This record gives sequence, C-alpha cells and structure tokens, in this order.
Amino acid sequence: MGSRSTLVGVEVPITGSDSVKWHELSLPLRSSSPPPWPQFPPLTDDCASCCVVGDPPLYFIWRIHKTHPNVLELLELSAESEFPKIGLRITFPDSLSSFAHIHQNQDGSTLTNPYTLYVLTVSGVAYLIKLRTISAYSSTSVFPGDELFQFDLTSYSNAPITSVAASAGCLVVGRNDGSIACFRLSLLNHAVPGFVNELRDDSGINRLWGFMSRGRTVGTVLDLVIRELHGVPFVFVLHSNGVIQIWDLLSHNKIFSQGMNVQNPEGKITIPSGTTAVRLWVSEANNQSDRIPLAILRRKSQECSTEMICVYSLHYGLGDRTTLSLGPLLPSIPLEEGRCLDVKLSSDRIWIIKDNGLAFHYIFHTDIDVKEAHCYALQEDFVAEQLFLNAELSSDDLLWMIHSIFSSSKEQIVPFIFSTFLRRLLLPGVLHCNVLRLTLLDYNKQWTETELQSLTFDGLKKEIGSLVDDEGLGRTSVSIYYFWKNFFGRYFSHWCKNNTPCGLLIQPLTGGVVLIRKDSMSLFRNMANIELMAEGCLQEFVDLLKPELGLSGDGEHAILLEVLKCVTSMSQSLGKTASAILYEGLVSKSNISLEDVVSQLLKILQTGCIPSSLVPFSDLSADFDLGKESNHKNLRKFSVNMILSLHALSRKANSWGKVLNAIESYIQFLVPHKILQSLDTEESLKIGTAAMVQATSQVAQAMLVSALEILLFVKYLLNLSGKINMLHADISRIQLELVPMIQDIVSEWLIIYFLVTTPSESPGIEDFSCQLSSLHIDSKNGRRSWHDKFGKLDFTLAFILLMSNQTSSQDLNHHSSHYFPNPRDLISAVQHFTGWIIWGNTTVESNSPLRHYAELGLTLLRHGQYYAAECLLSVVEANIQREKIFRSLQENDGDWCVLQHLLGCCLLAQARFGFPGILKERKIYEAIRCFFRASSGELASKTLQALSHDTGLPPLCLDDSVSSAAWKLHYYQWAMQILEQYNFSEGACQFALAALEQVDEAMSRRDGSHVGCTLDESAVTIKGRLWSNVFKFTLDLNRFHDAYCTIISNPDEESKQICLRRFIIVLYELGAMKILCDGTLPFTGLADKIERELAWKAERTTITAQPNLYKLLYAFEMHRQNWQRAASYIYEYSVRLKNEVVITDHQHLSRLLQERMNSISAAINALHLVNPEYAWIEPPFEKNLNRIEGYPHKRAKKTEMEHLAHDHALSRKEQSYIDLDKLQDQFVLTSAEYTLSLANIESRSTGREDPSLLVSILVQANLYDMAFTIILKYYKGSALRRELERIFSAMSLKCCPNKISSYTERNQLVLIPSEEKFQSSPEMGSMYQQPNGNSHWATLEFYIRKYKVFHAGLPVNVAETLLRTDPHIELPLWLVQMFKDARQDRTFGMTGQESNAAALLRLYVDCGRHMEAVNLLVEYIDSFATVRPSNLLNRKKPFAAWFPYSTIELLWCRLEDSITSDRMIDQSEKLKRLLHGALHSYLRLVSMHCSAVFASIVFVLSFSIGCLYVDVSVCQLKVDNDDALAAAGR
Repeated sequence: MGSRSTLVGVEVPITGSDSVKWHELSLPLRSSSPPPWPQFPPLTDDCASCCVVGDPPLYFIWRIHKTHPNVLELLELSAESEFPKIGLRITFPDSLSSFAHIHQNQDGSTLTNPYTLYVLTVSGVAYLIKLRTISAYSSTSVFPGDELFQFDLTSYSNAPITSVAASAGCLVVGRNDGSIACFRLSLLNHAVPGFVNELRDDSGINRLWGFMSRGRTVGTVLDLVIRELHGVPFVFVLHSNGVIQIWDLLSHNKIFSQGMNVQNPEGKITIPSGTTAVRLWVSEANNQSDRIPLAILRRKSQECSTEMICVYSLHYGLGDRTTLSLGPLLPSIPLEEGRCLDVKLSSDRIWIIKDNGLAFHYIFHTDIDVKEAHCYALQEDFVAEQLFLNAELSSDDLLWMIHSIFSSSKEQIVPFIFSTFLRRLLLPGVLHCNVLRLTLLDYNKQWTETELQSLTFDGLKKEIGSLVDDEGLGRTSVSIYYFWKNFFGRYFSHWCKNNTPCGLLIQPLTGGVVLIRKDSMSLFRNMANIELMAEGCLQEFVDLLKPELGLSGDGEHAILLEVLKCVTSMSQSLGKTASAILYEGLVSKSNISLEDVVSQLLKILQTGCIPSSLVPFSDLSADFDLGKESNHKNLRKFSVNMILSLHALSRKANSWGKVLNAIESYIQFLVPHKILQSLDTEESLKIGTAAMVQATSQVAQAMLVSALEILLFVKYLLNLSGKINMLHADISRIQLELVPMIQDIVSEWLIIYFLVTTPSESPGIEDFSCQLSSLHIDSKNGRRSWHDKFGKLDFTLAFILLMSNQTSSQDLNHHSSHYFPNPRDLISAVQHFTGWIIWGNTTVESNSPLRHYAELGLTLLRHGQYYAAECLLSVVEANIQREKIFRSLQENDGDWCVLQHLLGCCLLAQARFGFPGILKERKIYEAIRCFFRASSGELASKTLQALSHDTGLPPLCLDDSVSSAAWKLHYYQWAMQILEQYNFSEGACQFALAALEQVDEAMSRRDGSHVGCTLDESAVTIKGRLWSNVFKFTLDLNRFHDAYCTIISNPDEESKQICLRRFIIVLYELGAMKILCDGTLPFTGLADKIERELAWKAERTTITAQPNLYKLLYAFEMHRQNWQRAASYIYEYSVRLKNEVVITDHQHLSRLLQERMNSISAAINALHLVNPEYAWIEPPFEKNLNRIEGYPHKRAKKTEMEHLAHDHALSRKEQSYIDLDKLQDQFVLTSAEYTLSLANIESRSTGREDPSLLVSILVQANLYDMAFTIILKYYKGSALRRELERIFSAMSLKCCPNKISSYTERNQLVLIPSEEKFQSSPEMGSMYQQPNGNSHWATLEFYIRKYKVFHAGLPVNVAETLLRTDPHIELPLWLVQMFKDARQDRTFGMTGQESNAAALLRLYVDCGRHMEAVNLLVEYIDSFATVRPSNLLNRKKPFAAWFPYSTIELLWCRLEDSITSDRMIDQSEKLKRLLHGALHSYLRLVSMHCSAVFASIVFVLSFSIGCLYVDVSVCQLKVDNDDALAAAGR
C-alpha cells in the first residue's frame, strides 16, 4: 500500500455471522409513479456500514446488495452478547441508494419503537421508519403502516441527488447543481415551517426553496459527512471542483469553505495534478484535541484506477464563534494495488480497506518509520491455504504423501483422504453455511440454510459421501482426491463471491476494528510471534524474542537463526501439506501413530521419492507426474544442502551441544504460557469470545505446525547423526530430553487446536443427563441459549469449556465490555485462553499435571461430548505414559485414577450412543480396562467420591476409611450397575465376578464401623445378589450353561429359586428349552425343582404357545427315564388341546387332531416302558392333587418300596385311572377324526360313548378302513355282526345311488348324518373323489371278501340290500358266485354256509325275481342229476342233497298268482313248465336212490297226478322247518 508495509495482523471471522435467519418484511407500493429519471446514482457495488446508537452502544449493521438493490438488511449487534441469530430484511418498492441511517428516538415512542431508520431510494423518496428491536419482528408480508412515513424529495427540486447524509431528525442531501438541502424528517409533516431548509451563502434572506434559480458557484456535491463538535452538528461537503464546505446545521450558516486543488500554503507539499476528488471521510471529534483528520480519496481518471488518499488536519476552536482552519497536508497514501472500499479515521490512525487487504497508517507523526503501512491479511488467504488452493500448499503433495505413509495399509487411504479434506472444510473461518449451500447446489443438492445449520460432522460427511456416489466416482484414492479438488475449487469461488468486503467499523475508544463483509463479519488481531517466523521474518522473530528465549549473546542468536533456517528449509521442502497429514494422523480414527507419520516423512526427505507402485500414477494427469519428478529433484537437492548446512552449523557452534541448547530454548518458547490468575467471572457467549476462540484456532495451528516441524528436525538430526559427527551424549540428549519435550508440546497444542476447531456433538436421544441439563432448571438466562447450539458446526468444544468454567476473559474485559476488542487485546486474550486450557485457572502451581485435564474431560463428558472427551484424555494418557514418572503416578496419584475413570465413562457412553457392531464391543472392552485401572490406585477411593455425580452417573456412596477390598467391592458393583444400565452385559458380568472375589476379604476386614450400605449385609446375601447378577448377565448373553452354573453356585436358596424360575422363563421365550434335555446341564439336586418350574409354567401358559412346555416335560422325563410322568404330561397336553383350542378352519382342525393323535401315541409308547402293574396314569384334573411320590417310573426289579406301595397304587388304579386300553381307544377315535379332517369333513359330536355315528360318517366319506378299525376295536359278537351289516348295507346302497333315498326312507338301514354333521369342501374334491359306480362295486367286493370271516352272512345282507333297493338290479357275478361257492365238499343241492344258494333263492323269491329263482333252482337240480360217476356214491348217501322246499313251494305259488292275475302270463307259464320239469327229474332221481323216501313220495304223487299232472305241492316235502332240514342234510 505504499513504499513500505509490514504484516502485523490477520482477520478473525466472527462465529455465527454467516448463519443469520432473516425475517422478511416488505413496504407497500407507492401511490404515485416515480420520476422518469433516477434522482440518485444506482448501486454498482455491494455497500454496507454501521450506525452506533446509545450508551452502552448498539451497533446496527446495514447492507444493500447490488443483486437486490431494493432490499435492506439490518443486524443489531452488542459486544456484550453473541452474534444475533435473527436479522431484518426489508424489501422496498424501489431500488435504494447506498445510504441508510439509524438513530435513537428521543420522543415518547422509545419503549415500542426505540429507533428511527432513514432510507433514500434512487427515485428520490425518503423513508422514515420507526423501528422496534430487531428481535421483536417476525416474518410478515407488509411492514406496519403506522410505523412508516415517506417523503418525496423530488417535489422540492428537479436536480438529481448525488449524495446524502443524516443525523438524528435531519436528512441532508446534496444535488448535482451543488445545492444542499436539510429536511427535518422528525417533524413528520412536510407542511410544517422549517421542514425544509436550503443551505446557501445568503442564508440570512428568507426565501422559499426553489422559488428562484441562482448561478452555479460550486461544483456537484460528491460526498456529505455529518459530525458533531461539542454537541453542534456540522455537515462536511465535498464538491466536484475540490472545494470543501462546512455548514452549521443549527444556524444553517457556512463556517468553512476552501478549495483542495491549490498549493499548500507552506508550499512544501502539493496535490498531484490530474487527480479528482471522489470520497470524503471525517474523523469523529475528540474533545481532548482540537484537530480533526480528514481524508479525501482521489483518482487520476476513470480509465486509470490509480487511487490515492490525501489526509488533512482540520483545526477548530469554540468560543463566541466557531472557527475552523485547514492545517498542512499530510503525506498522501498511494493505493498501488486493489480498489479502495472504505476508509475510517481515528484521532491518530487512518484505516483503509481494499479488496485485497486492510492497512492502517499513523498520522500526525514526522518520524518516517511510523509512516509505513501496517497491514492485516484478509480471510481469503487463510481459506485458500486451508483448502489447498495456494501455491505453497498443493493438494497433489498431499496425495502422494498419504500413499507413502499408508503403504502397508492401503485400505485406510481413502478414509484418511476423505477425512482430511472434510476436516479442512469444517475449520472455523472456512465453513460458511450459505457458501456450502451454493456449492451443494452445483451438484443438484437442494438444501436450505436451516437444514445445513442443523447438520453435524457425521451428517455432512455422509452427505458429501453421497455426492461422490452420485457423481459416479469410484471409491479410490485418486477419484476421491479429484472430487475434493473440484469441490474445493467451487467452494472457494462461491466463498469469494459471497464474502466480498463492504465496509469498516472503527471504535476510537478501544481501537477495535470490524470488517463488514457481504455475508459475514470479522474482527482483526495482531499476529502471534510464531506467525512472524511462518511468514519468513526469521531475523525479526529472533530479534523480537531474544530476551524471552534467554539468548546470552550474538553467538547463540546466530546459532538459533541458522537452526530456524534449517527448519524452514525442511518445511518448504515437504510443503505445508505435511502438517495437515500430521494433524489428521493425531485426531483421526486410523490406526497410524504420530511416530509412524514422522518416520515416513523422514524417509521421504532422505530418499526424495516414494515407490511408484504406491500411487496409480497412470490415472493421474501429466502435470501430476511432472510435479512428482520435480519434487524428487527438489528433495534430493534439499538432502545435500541440509547436510552441508548442518556441517556449517556445527562448525559455527563448535559443538552440537550449543546447537541443542539453542534448539531447547526455542522449544521452551513453544510451550503454552502459564499465566497465574484468579478469575471469578463466568464467560458468556460474547462476540469477543467467539472471535477469541477463532483467533486461538489460528494461533494454535501455527504453534502446532512449528512444534511438528521442530520434531521432524530433531528426528532428522538423529537419522543423520553419523553423517554430521554427532556425539553419543548429544544423541542421548535428543532422545531422552528434546524429543519427549517436543512431544509434550505437540500434545498440548494438539489439545488446544482440537478443542477450538472440533464441532460439538448433539447429545444422544437417550442421554438423560444432557436432556436434563437442556431444561435449564435453576440456570441463568445467559446459559439457556448455548445449550441449543450443541451439534452445530460452528459451535466448537472450546465454547462449552468457556461457558462451563471460570474462563480467561480478563483481558477482554480490560476495557469496557461494551466495545469490541482491539487487535492487541484479542491476541492477549488468546494467550490467556491457551494457558488456561493447559494449566488451568489457578494462582498457584498445580501439584498434578492431570488434574486440569480431568476437569476439562469432565466438562465435556457432562455435556455429552463423549468422543471429544475420549480424544482429550487419550492424548493425555499417551503423553503421560511416555514419561518416566508413569509408574509412580499410576500407583500413588489419584488423578490418574480420575483420568482412567473418566476415560472409561467416555468409552462407555460412545458404545451406547455412537457405535454399532465390532466397534461397540471394542469400546466396551476398553472402558472395562479403564475402570479396572481406575480402581487399582491407592488414592482412588478418595479422588473418585466427588467425581461420579458430575459425570451423570450414580454416586459412589462410600466412606474414605474403608479397606482396599471393600473399596474395590463397592466400585466393581458401581461399574456393574452402570454397564447393566447401558445394557452391556458382558462387561457387567466381569465386574460382578470381580466383586465376588472381593467379598470374603472385605467382610473379614470389617471392623464394625459404618462403611456403606453394601457391607451392612451378610456375606451370603451379598454373594447371592452378585451371583444373581452374574446369572442375569450370562442369561442376557445367551450363555445358558454358564447361567445354570451360576444358579448352582448361588448360596442363597431364595435367590437360587428365583433365578431358576427366571432361567426357565427365558429359555422358553428364546426357544432354547432343548438344553434341558440334551444332557449338558448337571441336574444335581435341581432336577425336581426344574420339573416343578416347568410344570408350573406349563399350567399357566397358553396351550398353543411355542415352544410347547408339555413336550419339553415329556422329553425331560424321558431323559430321566420317568416313563409314567412323561406319559402323564404328554396326555395332559392332548386333553388341553381338546378342551381349550378354538377351531377356526379345517386346516387348523387337522393340525390339532394330528397333534392330539401324536400326543396320545407318545403317551402309549411311554407306558409300554413301564412295569405293566403301573402302566396307567391319572386323569389330568386329579394328577396334581393325588400325585404319589416314590413309586417307580421305569422297568426294574421289584424292591421292597415297590411292594409297599403296590396295594395303594392298585387301589388308586381301581378308583380312577387311564390305562393303555383307554389310551388306545382314544387314539383310534382321534385318528378317525383326523382322517375325516383331512377330507374336510366335520364331525362335531363324536366320542367314545357312541362310535356308531362316527362310523357312519366315515362310511359316507368312503373311509372304510378307519370305519372297520373302529368297529373291530369297539364291538364284539353279535354287536360286531350288526355293525358290519350296517356298514355293508351302506356300501351296497352306494352301488345304486338312484334308489338310495327311497330305500332309506322305507327301511332306515343306515343312519346317514345330516348336513350339519357331514360337510365336504369343494376344493378338496380332487383329493377325495367320490367313487363312481364301478369303483363302488370293486370296493364292495374287496371289503366283503376281507371281512366275510367276521360275519359269514354279509353276502346275504349285501344282496338283500341291493335287491330291496332296486328290484330290477342285476346282482354282480362275484356276489352270486359267493352264494354258489358256499356249498361244502361232498354235498349236493343248495346246502352250504350261511350265505348259500338257498339264501339267494329265497331272496330272489321274496323280491319277485322269478326268472332268476327258477334258473338258479334248475341249475342246481341239473347239477345234481349230472353228477360225475365218481360222486355217485356220495349222492346216494343219506342227506346228500337238500333243497329249500318251502321256498320252492312259494315260488310255485307266486308263478300261479301271476298267471291268475293276468300279469306276465306267458313268462309265468313258461317258468312254471320249466320248474315242473326240473322237479320231475329231481324226484325221479331221488326215488331211485332212496326207496323208502321215494315210496312215500310216489304215493303222494300218484294221488296228485290223478287230479293234476304235476302239482307243485306234490314236490314239496312237508317239513316244518327248512333250516332244520338243511342242517340235517349237512
């Protein structure tokens, strides 16, 4: 910005300034049309400024964007509170000018509308708006009309307005013709006298505005500035001809006018020719000085943008008359690069903001060294560096370095790259919600600002991961790298467009500087000393810190300077990406350590390259490959130059010891300063606090990078120790002193950087302690809002620590907290804050290095920041373990126990809320180890007492004077309860077992004093409770064998019984009851109890529940060989199935009946194994009341006990029992019902008492086998014959279905079930088809042949049924043959078994089948006559032939009746003749063989022949009983 400049500070973004929620309001449209030409130049750039109101001051920030020129944004800031969450966005009908003014009202409306806003549109309309506080507005459609006033300034003059300024109640406008008008808008009525006043040279003459024209004496008004001098408002006017006029707004008199384009009165300094004035700035008046600085921006031409600022000194005096005089022109400030955006003046400084930086110059000084520009770097450089977009920090280096570091674990490369880039994006100062939304919009991701603000780190990581998938990129390191490179390029482009600088706010009292950007705001701070070295100012850095570093002379000064040059050279060779990798390796979840990263970086420095196989360079661009070769050459060159430089350094120092001394002094400088202080104020979320946290992140990053660089350097020295002639003592010193010291410093700055950059986590949904704290019960109002910020990306862990502890805010409060901190105070506050993070808030030296870290971890843990607390405590633990005092610290220091306790709590909480699967188990096991370590310290019982309540965990209620065993017993139970509460049964089981080991020792050392409620119990009670807990945990883990063993080990009988019952219930619920029957559990002493519990559970469980407890009891008793009890339980199951199950459909019925059938079958099988004398069971309703204990349950030799119980058992059996026969009967009936159910046939009223109905249903369903089974089971003798006849009658009826109904109505041979009892499902027809006619005949033939042995008269029954049903039916040949085959050997005629030919003949005669009867008789008579010669002797025996003579006589009579009744006369006569001939032949043969009988027959025949030739009565033997004759014939 001039011939000489110095970088003294950097920009510090204000957290939350990018995430404002805007309330939208709009103004009504104008009633009159705007003028045809604009009255004010339209906006060409975004503009913003600030109005300070009241005391304590409120800062109203207003902004107008060129993209929306009719929208005014308002923010109300206070340095005493956080940045506002809500802003006001007012939409006007017309475009606005680059002007807005807000002041405090002085009238009576200050309560409801405390502020007034002036706005001027480009059309010349001025708006007066009575404002409420910004937070009082909500988004509505139209601004309230009673709070809005508008004034058309074009009605007073047609000249275009070129500039405007305002003060309380007054609006001053300058026009193109050089005129100036003052409007008293506070009068609210343009008709009131004095509303408009024209500022003219002849102001003493009263005239109306615009009444007459006058000649133009001055140029166009370029700028207006209103300032108060001792309470009097003055307006400073800059005209285009270089004239500055100053007017008194009270008297409307001009008190100063002078041209600025003339030579200075002293003639020493002149204004450069060819420049024109553009802007005017005037400093606020200082009552302690009579000088007011003025600054004028001058520009050479419109084409050439070369600008300069001329500074003037205006002297003023107050008395009877105000006098102003222009002092000498101060040295001008050329603006060589960039465009001037805004200028602010204080009493001794001028601040200039350009689009490429901010600088200030001292004024009113003659020393040329003071005239140089003091520059502040803007945030653009910081953002570009963090996003790997500047030349010194190439992301290409990052890629190949990561591949080198993870050469042995390539699967971690992609997550590491992804996490590195994402962490950079989320850094405070880099993350910008609106910019991120616009970047995601480029990838077609529609996100609102509210949705983005609610995103967490993991949520944003997931969202960007989905972008990678949507882009179609593979999850390879190269694709991820190029995605992030492209994403960062887009992001930075949007960041620059949406965060252009717009204006400055300077606080003269404190020197605070605020930069107003387009979409955010920032403060500025001075640079830390370490940042000077990072900028390359090594000489200045060493000179500045020479006293602090303790350098005794120029020699040490020079040595340190050379060392820092070597360190800088190494840093430049690796590039700044190395620090990004080192930090990510420290905080990421990868398995790589800092030592591994350092060793790989050193290998790169020494070799200059990495193996080409590590990176798929074929996928990269040619530029990347060329960059790789260039890096290789540079690193090789660096290696040679570094060795030469180290040799030169050794020679200059004469020994490596002096070099190490210089290095140690530098290392001591890197240690965070410990500032002893005692603060008793609690910090709130102020803007200065947010800026301090942001500034701390910048400083901590620089310090961490410097510490890592010096660590790399000393490690590099160790690797080159042989080449640079380093002594063994020096090597040992580096290894044992310097390296551990640097590692401690790295850990400290890592903790600081981690806390100020890591976003907070949202509390878990089930985190009760955090939910309780969010209720703000009995909390201060200042703390109620920041709990809602948890999980926001811009709310880091440092804010939680600040809000929860007594903080280091003293330096920020050195000046009044009503103002923003100045750059010097801000960096001082950073030093105090970093010292507090590491050393704590105390006035004395801390005895333990862990105590303050434990307090920080406890604070994070209390607010649900579990991962952050784990990282913090893990870093501390790893750092402590490297120290020599670790062993003694672990054994004797209670703070170590606190650290382990808190670390265990963090791990446990993470396992509960944040990790699934294997990661969760790993966290649990680590937490268990931490809790065991915490209990091992000697001072653990004392230090952990007051801590546990603050962690949100149950308190450790135990006295300090307990023994070690009692303490461990209590602590282990506490840990067990916590793990149980979080459902971590594995860990809880371990602590329960550990507590059991301490019970005996703790109880043996009890001295009677009260040491806690736990030890007031007996040892048996404590052990019983602990074993019960072990049982519960092992049961939760499904370790059933272990759970059962705990039941056996439990000494408390009551507890044992409860556990056993719970064991049975859980096994049942989990379907794991098989373990009780597989022989793996030792039932010593518990078998009967298990049986009782199972039976108790079975009786109270729904019978359809699964798994079935009755089956389990059956298997359990069978395994124990208690056959009778097994049969009893399974039979009870079948009974309950029958009585309790509600049948819903046929399919359900089938399953039910099959289950009953299987149960009864199982009971039968079990009873078959019992001694026959005891092969019976009690009915289910009597079993539980009359169970006999002690009787045998299996086959064995009879003992005396069996004989003693024999009589009683028999008496019980006689009274009420169910034996094998009864079970088999039930099995048969159930099988029949099951068979019917398979055919979808319902049988509702069947049972053992009346099986005949069931048989009928089976027959009708063609289920003959089951029907015959029931008959043979239930019936004997005549009853069996009767039932067989019923079945075959029904079967016969099916052979003639057309005649069934008439026959059954007439004879009722078979009881056919009604429709209510016999229903068949149509869909089952294919499975159970009704047989057709042929199949019925075949079925009838099959079964009649099968069961004829049980009843020989079945053919008669079948034939009779058929003939009576259908008199005209033709009997099947097989049936007729059965009658014919019934004749016995060596007999003739119609003799035989019960179903013989005579019976068939009788059926034919009875049914009117005369032809069949005659034919049958003729057939048998012919067979008798045509006997073989071999059988003649048999035919001649007595009673060798028999015929049913009565039946023959009946047949003869029937034929005669037919003839006499004129029915079938011809057929009857023919049959009669045939019958007569047959009988005649038969009688002739009989007379030949039986003389005596034949003589009597001849006598009868001769008597009859005389009357009739043949009379049938002659052929009939007068026998009273045909059956008796037949028997005699046999």
